[in-house]
Amino acid sequence: MPAGTSCLHPVAEVLAHLVGEWRVTRTVRDLTDGSEGRFTGTTLFSPLPTPPPLTASEKGGLLHHEAGTFTWHGVARPAERTLRFLPGAAPGTARVEFADGRFFHDLDLRTGRHETDHSCAADLYRGEFEVYDADHWRTRWRVGGPAKDLLLVTEYVRAAQGPPGH
Repeated sequence: MPAGTSCLHPVAEVLAHLVGEWRVTRTVRDLTDGSEGRFTGTTLFSPLPTPPPLTASEKGGLLHHEAGTFTWHGVARPAERTLRFLPGAAPGTARVEFADGRFFHDLDLRTGRHETDHSCAADLYRGEFEVYDADHWRTRWRVGGPAKDLLLVTEYVRAAQGPPGH
């Protein structure tokens, strides 16, 4: 949690809140052997590209592109990922998909906090999302499975002034 933050910040409209560029710092800890890695970079939330034509469920959605450097066991490598944040079933929420359209998880930050699960083969990803103010939020993913026992904590800080009205 950012210094001086003691309460959660409700977000009425998650897609409008996320628009823009965020500085990202992620720690990845292997809870089995104590190894720790670090990702630093940026995440850009921008409107989904229009071609090909967007379906009704994609209109108003965002493309999430994360790029930076991941260091694990002293070796630094470029890393990136792309997700799609689409309008959710309830107003103000989002449906998060992988770049290929597979469902990842729902996201509802109307209380400032959200918990979700994602099954991936034999692994279970348990996610927690917390918003501290218009320019700071955090995710925590606990990943467990036959060959994994990880904790991923990501801090997001808005790279520029927040969107109007925040």
